[in-house]
Amino acid sequence: MLEFDAMEKGKTLVVGHRGADGYAPENTMLSFEKGLQCGADLLELDIHVSLDGELMIMHDSEVDRTTDGTGPIENMTLAQINKLDAGVKFNPKFKGVRVPTLRELLDWSKDKIPLVIEIKGNPFPAPGIEEKLIKMLREYNLIPETMVISFHHECMKRFKKTEPALATGLLLMGELVDPLQTLKSCNADSWRPGWQYWTKEKVEAVQKSGVTASTWNADIESVMDRIVPMGLASIGSNFPDRLRSYIDKCGRGYK
Repeated sequence: MLEFDAMEKGKTLVVGHRGADGYAPENTMLSFEKGLQCGADLLELDIHVSLDGELMIMHDSEVDRTTDGTGPIENMTLAQINKLDAGVKFNPKFKGVRVPTLRELLDWSKDKIPLVIEIKGNPFPAPGIEEKLIKMLREYNLIPETMVISFHHECMKRFKKTEPALATGLLLMGELVDPLQTLKSCNADSWRPGWQYWTKEKVEAVQKSGVTASTWNADIESVMDRIVPMGLASIGSNFPDRLRSYIDKCGRGYK
């Protein structure tokens, strides 16, 4: 996974958050394409499981906020989801944009850009999502270059047990007394709290243990001023081009 190489080289990767959702409807193919155009090193996305077992790319457990539909995605079939408009609420000029499947994204992203896949749930991840995702990543030969992350740490523990070669990352919004012990208990590869909870000393302690340090979302220069000098292996942004420019000017760009 690219983050380990960046950590070893003292560089910081730019992660396009939900593609580049400052510019295009989040978690859509247009947003992922924009993220690549903005110079992201990695693209982050979120997945749920549809009623008929399809891995769908969407942040929320319900389709209401980002589409013209209503209801939980877990109660909708792929055919029903395909009828939703995932662009018009962001901006009328994006009318007609669809909710993509993970397979659709992998068909496009393979050999272009690695992915960071966040596992979502309602309130917990769908049963069997670990096996479904691992099977698909194996099919595309993408286990070595993909990272799977989640706020659901038990889910990450199951991923690592099922496929030890798959990199996993623990998300949280807060601060633990002993993050290294939590990482160890899940056999995780990356610690990913909100940027407010990082200090340079914590970054150094985490990375000294062989685990990557990451966070989200650096969209404005004052946040970049605070966290980029800490030496994190990756940082997410809704505006990847802004972060790309800042990191490159600091000499920490991976590319």
